Amino acid sequence: MSGPPLAGGWRIWLRLARAATEACAEAADALAAGAEDVAVPEALFEARGLSKSYVVGEVVVTALANVDLDLFRGELVVLLGPSGSGKSTLLNILGGLDVPTHGSVRFLHHDLTNAGEEALTRFRREHVGFVFQFYNLIPSLTARENVALVTEIATRSMPPGEALGLVGLADRLDHFPAQLSGGEQQRVAIARAVAKRPDVLLCDEPTGALDCETGKRVLEVLARANEELGTTTAVITHNAAIAAMADRVVRMRSGTITGVQVNERRVSPSELEW
Repeated sequence: MSGPPLAGGWRIWLRLARAATEACAEAADALAAGAEDVAVPEALFEARGLSKSYVVGEVVVTALANVDLDLFRGELVVLLGPSGSGKSTLLNILGGLDVPTHGSVRFLHHDLTNAGEEALTRFRREHVGFVFQFYNLIPSLTARENVALVTEIATRSMPPGEALGLVGLADRLDHFPAQLSGGEQQRVAIARAVAKRPDVLLCDEPTGALDCETGKRVLEVLARANEELGTTTAVITHNAAIAAMADRVVRMRSGTITGVQVNERRVSPSELEW
């Protein structure tokens, strides 16, 4: 029977055991940190099985057919498709302007599908900013006053001047819409949308009435709002060139989603050409 190990042998064994224990602890810490780094993003919207049909005379027109879509907090998504593909219908349902014929929509923990008109109005007022192809500004009000219409009823709004400064119109606060170019009017509309600090910005063909250079300036404003304010932004367009500025591109046709593409990098709107 062999004798007890030498004292030096025990010391070596203890050092090795201690080193192994410390290495395991470091590995566990690294795994935990890594898990935090790749945390699953929060889904702001969850749409499942969305369908929307309209009856026109004796004809049933299907605008959406069994659409599933998530929008995640802080991302910029382009919904791309031709006219009649269901983009605007989907955007209107997400924004609480319309309700689906079938399916469900959840915003965080709120069920929008079964919400009443009062609840949908509160949802739109507190959480959603809209930007449309046409600016919908009140001609008799200045840029500042058009934005103030929203900030006066919102609960966490920024000052109108700050919102207009964000879109590069700090020197146009007291100009009326007729004194502004088309691109400047669209930027006022964007300032009005972002001034209430919405969780989501829904943009329906925001560059549809603009030339390329003016359109790029408007898209730069949307990208800036997304990056600096963290506002989840969805832009619907038929212009394929705009897709390069998005985190994700959702392609639509005939009321369905035909594909989803994740861009490796977002292209600056100034680099876009169409």
